[in-house]
Amino acid sequence: MASIQLERADSISRQQESPRSPEAHVGMKVEDLWDVLEPQLSPTEKLNACFESINVSAFPPAPSSQVIEIKSDTSLAEAVQILAQNRILSAPVVDVDAPEDATWMDRYIGIVEFAGIAVWILHQSEPPSPRSPSYGKAIDAAINGITNAAGLGNLGPEDAAMTSGNFFEALTTSDFYKNTKVRDISGSFRWAPFLALQRSNSFLTMLLLLSNYKMKSVPVVDLGEGTIDNIITQSSVIHMLAECSGLQWFESWGTKKLSEIGLPTMSPNQIIKVYEDEPVLQAFKVMRRKRIGGIPVVDSGGRKAVGNISIRDVQFLLTAPEIYHDYRSITAKNFLTAVRDYLEKHHEDSPLISGMVTCKRDHTIKELIQLLDTKKIHRIYVVDDNGNLEGVITLRDIISRLVHEPRGYFGDFFDGVLPLPANSRV
Repeated sequence: MASIQLERADSISRQQESPRSPEAHVGMKVEDLWDVLEPQLSPTEKLNACFESINVSAFPPAPSSQVIEIKSDTSLAEAVQILAQNRILSAPVVDVDAPEDATWMDRYIGIVEFAGIAVWILHQSEPPSPRSPSYGKAIDAAINGITNAAGLGNLGPEDAAMTSGNFFEALTTSDFYKNTKVRDISGSFRWAPFLALQRSNSFLTMLLLLSNYKMKSVPVVDLGEGTIDNIITQSSVIHMLAECSGLQWFESWGTKKLSEIGLPTMSPNQIIKVYEDEPVLQAFKVMRRKRIGGIPVVDSGGRKAVGNISIRDVQFLLTAPEIYHDYRSITAKNFLTAVRDYLEKHHEDSPLISGMVTCKRDHTIKELIQLLDTKKIHRIYVVDDNGNLEGVITLRDIISRLVHEPRGYFGDFFDGVLPLPANSRV
């Protein structure tokens, strides 16, 4: 597996003399505030104060293709296609039975995301529990029929041979899959309905939700209309930071080495990984259990990564199930091989094709931001001089090093929006 090693290209370090993008204008707002703040404040305190003074209404609107709403009576198959075609991880679900004058909390039932779809798939690959009254006998029979045909049970490292290559063809052609609606998997949604910001909320609030509270995206709602006005993602924040290259506040923070700001946060033996000969569903099962968005696929020695599987890659199990037909088992390695061949055949760009993206501990946070933004990826693997894994750095890790949460900051912010049971979601 070829590895893309982070290079200190001149184009990355070149400063923008006159930033003109909407994201850069946000950075210039921070710059103006930075210059007038009291000099005795630490850099972190100054950044917190700057971002607390800027409303999220100043954040550039997301492209129309990323502000997609899915109706609650949409089939799961259609929802998967919508997310995949628009290259988004999630979308808010509109309750088709909500009245026209409904508030946003009554208009939406939650957010459907690939993480929730992965939970649903894992439920189909496991024997139904007799203590799960929410599934009727007809649904249990459908699940059992698919599961038994595929030879699937509880997955473990020793069960790679049992992960039949025709399982997903059987699942996606079944009436059960075609008739399952988005509202039927609402138990996999993280919040009921979801956490949202108002236009008057601050950048600091948004950044903390995307980091400390592990949200990959935050909707901004229009209270008057009861609708979503914008969706701010971790990736869009990283793009904003990349556009701030050359500004004083960004350079003072971004030129620090990873080791100086405590990244990566884990030691090599704490890296969550999956071996190449394990079932691919094991990767999604681990992501669900650990509530993470991606996982490295490692060789038999466990130190060198041969690929990366992210939660969004679950789409390839449902949108192109025929590509695994010739495999007796869908191991993590077989999954990566089959999907790469499929993407190259259809001339589609994807991180799965470009290979592993790695860096060293002595690279700067600015260099990582530029690479994450350019490659449109969500994580970078830290390796030593021999190519052995030393850690993982995600978008969330970077945002969490930009600001900190003051004591008691959120107060009653979470009132009225309830987290669903942890065992029902990723």
